[in-house]
Amino acid sequence: MPALQLIKTHVHAGDTVRVISGNHRGSEGKVLQVIRAKNQVVIEGVRMIKKHVRRSQEQPNGAIIEREGPLHISNVKLIVKGTREGASSKAKADNTTKAPKAKKAAKPKAEKAPKAE
Repeated sequence: MPALQLIKTHVHAGDTVRVISGNHRGSEGKVLQVIRAKNQVVIEGVRMIKKHVRRSQEQPNGAIIEREGPLHISNVKLIVKGTREGASSKAKADNTTKAPKAKKAAKPKAEKAPKAE
């Protein structure tokens, strides 16, 4: 079986996004997790689902907890890019010192002579 090919995503953990389609359209929140294998994202406070948990030492009678469910990544739009861990701030500082490139001048179009009849 071939290995799963992971896609490059337009959002990352920590970014602020808006849901643009589906039942939760218009909701905004911070991306908590990106599940690249399934093309899904988990957004803080959006698509809250109830999960039944078994009895355990933490929950002696069991419980119903609320947590965020995943949404398809194509249903969200990036609003504010968050800061990611490991991103070099030194590289950002070097890019700001460079002068912008000059744009090429557009060539004027030659005018057509009117036809003589």
